[in-house]
Amino acid sequence: MIKKFRFGSPFNTESVVKELPIESGVLPYFDVQKSDSLAFTYTMSDKDVVYGLGEALRGINKRGWIYESFCSDQPNHSEEKRSLYGAHNFIIVDGNELFGAYFDYPGKITFDIGYTMQNTMKITSETTDIDVYIITGDTPLDIVKQFREIIGRSYIAPFWAFGYQQSRWGYACKEDIENVVNGYKNAGIPLDAVYLDIDYMQDFKDFTVDEGKYPDNESFVADMKSQGVRLVPIIDAGVKIEDGYDIYEQGRDNGYFCKKEDGTLFVAGVWPGRTHFPDFLNSDARKWFGDKYKVLTDMGIEGFWNDMNEPAIFYSDEGLSEAFEKIKTFEKGNLDINSFFEARDTFNKTANSIDDYKRFYHNADGKIVRHYDVHNLYGYNMTRSAGEAFERIEPDKRILMFSRSSYIGMHRYSGIWTGDNHSWWSHILNHLRMMPSLNMCGFLYIGADLGGFGCDCTRDLLLRWLSLGVFTPLMRNHAALGTRDQECYRFENTEDFKNLIEFRYRLIPYLYSEYMKASLDNEMYFRPLAFDYHDDETARHIEDQLMVGEGLMIAPVYTQNALGRYVYLPDDMTQVRLNSDGSLTQSEIKKGHHFIEIPLNELVFFIKKGHMVPLCEPAQCTDNLDFSHFEYIGDGDSYTLYSDDGYSKDYDNPSNRKVLKRFD
Repeated sequence: MIKKFRFGSPFNTESVVKELPIESGVLPYFDVQKSDSLAFTYTMSDKDVVYGLGEALRGINKRGWIYESFCSDQPNHSEEKRSLYGAHNFIIVDGNELFGAYFDYPGKITFDIGYTMQNTMKITSETTDIDVYIITGDTPLDIVKQFREIIGRSYIAPFWAFGYQQSRWGYACKEDIENVVNGYKNAGIPLDAVYLDIDYMQDFKDFTVDEGKYPDNESFVADMKSQGVRLVPIIDAGVKIEDGYDIYEQGRDNGYFCKKEDGTLFVAGVWPGRTHFPDFLNSDARKWFGDKYKVLTDMGIEGFWNDMNEPAIFYSDEGLSEAFEKIKTFEKGNLDINSFFEARDTFNKTANSIDDYKRFYHNADGKIVRHYDVHNLYGYNMTRSAGEAFERIEPDKRILMFSRSSYIGMHRYSGIWTGDNHSWWSHILNHLRMMPSLNMCGFLYIGADLGGFGCDCTRDLLLRWLSLGVFTPLMRNHAALGTRDQECYRFENTEDFKNLIEFRYRLIPYLYSEYMKASLDNEMYFRPLAFDYHDDETARHIEDQLMVGEGLMIAPVYTQNALGRYVYLPDDMTQVRLNSDGSLTQSEIKKGHHFIEIPLNELVFFIKKGHMVPLCEPAQCTDNLDFSHFEYIGDGDSYTLYSDDGYSKDYDNPSNRKVLKRFD
């Protein structure tokens, strides 16, 4: 059961698509205190587990920390951080009471979940205008399904997007892309996509291609596709201010850019230097910008990733001027411990400044609203502009789209990747823990930068991370400019990488089926163990294992030099081992705690009792996978396969679901 409560006059985020009556009376579970803001307080019991908050750091259980929903360009995902790129204000409390709560609020909202006081949850919005949804159900999964029903169907990616993908900031020209494709081909490692970061643009201008680096790009895109490889370009939020640049001139002349309170255009520095931000909360501006993707789809492009859309700001005109004035006060001074650090930080503080977010405004179809108050909706609506445009540009075709910044509601238009992580072992665990929380909020096409974006990746780290990435819908290796090359073929004994990625392709019939069923049936592709084994007290506290689809459990290794790891089985299961030679070994393993040896060049996962998983033969790209013959693993007798053409949108056709029988 879902009940909607309204406080004040909330801004319509359009995250909820199902109309619900507004309840009168007292908000259940929470004590509500009102001043200039609202505070919702809940007293937790010692046994309560709190799930949710989507893309948030720390554990699957969110107790013991304070989180801020305020989309942030935050490249350092260390434990003290309170916010990342997304704002996902949905939680489930599971303990003495079981309920879900969604705080539909587009500005900054703080979730203190036992940080100030161990058993007190206090959720504070900065204003008194908010919609709160309270959801009750029999199980956590039941609550998730009800929530997903009111926020709308999750984005569905094209089939090819389940193949292995390679990216790097620093592929500077056509020849670099060709070298990457040939490197994978020569190593016999499957590949379905290569990404174009900001280097492909002409002077970092959206919807342009540098013809010196990519001559006859349409032919190049076609040539890559003939080899089974799609090219996926990046699109950034900021539009360069440059006379003669048609995107800039159209946006300026038609009033499609965000403005300051005095009506002049807001200027922010990003990759190209001085830019304007499109006003994505304005439907006309949203349509205008979205239609520009056609520049690239006309070249044969079939996928995009939206970036820098929190929006990220290096500086504003005002902030930069203030910084220069401030730095003059330190000139020729005796800089002591305080003044030195103040001087050093003067320019650092110009980036992503709260003052800047308060300097510009949106025209939300006639309603003028300060950006700071609706900050979390910016990336959502940038990506919405693309998703809505694709329905006009390619109405019968799925286009790959995922975004860095997000709010609940964007899940209907795209997936996300979890942003600028690092080549740190702890970030494998971060990656795993974010997955079920994102699924709760409707985001299913998800993944992290495998191997880590920042810092230098090592061979063992990449192999262990790929062992998790084998199971994520988005399986993309991505690295930053200036870091060590981390394409799989760069390392010794490439056969180990080949075996892992080939097994990903063998597993795609199951992964794609479970992804499609999760989207169409409002299920969770990734789940905490406790969602399947709700009465198992040990399962409630497992933070480093996940259920994947209806029948798999994964327990990746995430520590360096480990010979294996301890695994908890909440029931008897089949252990499946991908051996170093690419063969598979199955064995029965009993419920309980076990130390499982997992050499660096092997992969181990588990199948629930009574379940069967289909495998196909590997191929060098998804276009060549054959779903007509399967090998079955696990001890079950049947499996419901979802299979379609992977490109059109006839999702609900009953013929797409076929029951496979082991002995047919």
